[in-house]
Amino acid sequence: MAQLIYSTIGSLQEARTIASTLVRERLAACVNLIPKIESIYRWHDKVEGATETILLAKTQDDKAPQAITRIRSLHSYELPDIIQIPITGGLPEYLTYLTEEST
Repeated sequence: MAQLIYSTIGSLQEARTIASTLVRERLAACVNLIPKIESIYRWHDKVEGATETILLAKTQDDKAPQAITRIRSLHSYELPDIIQIPITGGLPEYLTYLTEEST
């Protein structure tokens, strides 16, 4: 099964660095970046807001823990938002591509 790893990153440049590292190290086959989202969240008992970039990394089951660890090591946040979502279906040829490119 494939996995989607979702994370929010503080800047587009930082997200690009993380994305290229994941692909270069074959921890993800593909990473999409969605810049300039607005996030509202509670942090240390205060409501905060920030402009962030969404990072969506597609990888294999067995690579997901390594990818999460790598994102964490490159992420500038004290507590980064990193969520793993199972990919339960999709275009079979694309799912094969995900496997081949993150092996």
